[in-house]
Amino acid sequence: MAQQFVDSKIQPGKVVVFIKPTCPYCRKTQGILCQLPFKQGLLEFVDITAAPDTNAVQDYLQQLTGARTVPRVFLGQECIGGCSDLEILQQSGELVRRLTAMGVLQ
Repeated sequence: MAQQFVDSKIQPGKVVVFIKPTCPYCRKTQGILCQLPFKQGLLEFVDITAAPDTNAVQDYLQQLTGARTVPRVFLGQECIGGCSDLEILQQSGELVRRLTAMGVLQ
């Protein structure tokens, strides 16, 4: 169930972030990404607390990415990590370059 829930969200050509709404790092990640001009429908925040078993979702994220913490940021099918990893990409300019190359920005 958790695997199906996660795998159904991760898609090529889309940015997906698994979050918990109460997490300050998740809110910071949302703030960074929401400042960018994404095309409609190509940025999705997935609240894992809405899943039937949050722990199972986090366990599967750990299998998939090596970490069970949120946020887990996926650029297409590649997990780039969490909030601090996103900040590093943003500060270096690499984030916008990669998103432009994916074709998700307006």
